[in-house]
Amino acid sequence: MYLSEILSIGAALCIATSGMLAGELIGRIDALTLTRLQTVAVTIATAIAATSVGGWAGLAPWQVGYLAASGVFGIFIASSAYISSIFALGPRLALLVFSLTSPFALVMGYVFLGETVGPVKLAGVALVIAGIVLAILFGRAARVQPEGIFPTPPIQAPVLPPKQMTLPVGLALGLVAALGQAAGALVARPVMASGVNPFTAMAIRTGVSGALFMLLLLAPLPAAARRPWPSGRTIGIGVCGALIGTGMGMSLIMAALAGGEVGIVSTLSSLSPVLVLPMVWLRTGHRPAAPAWAGAVLAFAGTSLIALG
Repeated sequence: MYLSEILSIGAALCIATSGMLAGELIGRIDALTLTRLQTVAVTIATAIAATSVGGWAGLAPWQVGYLAASGVFGIFIASSAYISSIFALGPRLALLVFSLTSPFALVMGYVFLGETVGPVKLAGVALVIAGIVLAILFGRAARVQPEGIFPTPPIQAPVLPPKQMTLPVGLALGLVAALGQAAGALVARPVMASGVNPFTAMAIRTGVSGALFMLLLLAPLPAAARRPWPSGRTIGIGVCGALIGTGMGMSLIMAALAGGEVGIVSTLSSLSPVLVLPMVWLRTGHRPAAPAWAGAVLAFAGTSLIALG
């Protein structure tokens, strides 16, 4: 009876877990390399899934083009900025800023698709912004340190020199991530409405982004040449984070949409900023400050109003 609701909450849990896994890798891998590895892993997984269900049949050129553009915005740009924001702010605050995806998508839908924006949705936007501001101004300052779910071995020191990324830089990266994600969803919306298989859509989006990431390897970047290759443990955690967050999380959302209402699924799957708080508490031993909890709840309430309004 409540299968779709359970699946939606499971998707939110997967996204929160993925953010925690990324937080575990602070100082052990750069954001670009991590995003490249994750994109390739998800491309392989979704391509296999799409092939197994026959999802490649009937694809039209316009659908491929839209999905490719969606991948550039939603993965190549947004994923890189999102991982960088986690490295700068930590999973707690980065996930909270990423909840701006819903307001951005609402504004883009109004501007480009002529979708209506009522007072309930506007109230939701205000709540999301208020929650983020509350957490930033009055919550405990985010520290750039591992906040993952695995304890860091004491013999494994960070392999990358620490970078002092200020709060404004981290927030800017989070805004770019939310904007890119919203733009990617906006471009992909007509394709998904035409009935394209979700695994096929993800394989095209991540495949195009993965190709762009690989092309960056040819760019003469001296800083990239000096970066040591990450350890097997680091690669494993990064790939697991991608498969859990993007692979399993998106699959659970698609399964929930098969039998549940879009508004309910969208609302419950946006619980990630709230679910990540107890994870951070368990990992670090420090309880998040009350404004952090209040900010996450406000952001969730705002996303709920946008989805249901």
